[in-house]
Amino acid sequence: MFFLLKVLKFILKTILWFFIISIGITILYRFVPVPVTPLMLIRCVEQKQDGKDIKLKKDWVSYDEISQALPLAVVAAEDQLFLDHYGFDFNAIEKALKNNEKKSKRKKMKGASTISQQTAKNVFLWPSRTWVRKGFEVYFTGLIEIFWSKQRILEVYLNVVEMGDGVYGAEAAARYHFKKSAAKLSRSEAALIAACLPNPIKWSASKPTGYISGRQAWILRNMNNIERLDFENEDKEEKK
Repeated sequence: MFFLLKVLKFILKTILWFFIISIGITILYRFVPVPVTPLMLIRCVEQKQDGKDIKLKKDWVSYDEISQALPLAVVAAEDQLFLDHYGFDFNAIEKALKNNEKKSKRKKMKGASTISQQTAKNVFLWPSRTWVRKGFEVYFTGLIEIFWSKQRILEVYLNVVEMGDGVYGAEAAARYHFKKSAAKLSRSEAALIAACLPNPIKWSASKPTGYISGRQAWILRNMNNIERLDFENEDKEEKK
């Protein structure tokens, strides 16, 4: 009985410290750049195991130092309801579940992750499709939606997301693919980068396939429909 109490006490302490540390880091990352992510470290290990030179290109820049075409392109491509939801697009999730039920196990399953979910996964977690990982993803998505603004979520996403082999974030991607800073990206270039996000290792913004060019055109049309990202309304809601 005494042993069970000690085990229970240890478990409760572990859970308590997990909440304290995770909330503390989330609040800290609201103000400071994310230095490295689990995926970056995993990719470095994979490169080493494959006998390749370790490549890790990243250069944090503020939201204002990124061409406004890129966040618009990413929202148009990945999550058009980004400014309206609280981290989860339940309609998209329902559609994805129905779609996946119709497909065989051999076929690729369709996801419904929002930019908030992808940011939480990139910053705090490891790439996996297990229910445990998904549970942590839901938790951290909730945290960043509570403690970060939508603009901060997008800023972090654009600085840590994988955009090529060993290339992470808008600035590194702009220089790697187009030999220019992220601030100078055109709408067409931004749409190409966004088009490759589902699989940046397979596809290249600087060497687009016919499929990527088609996605680029679709993203550009969606960008025209959205026109601009209005963070001002969010600021007004927070002040109420």
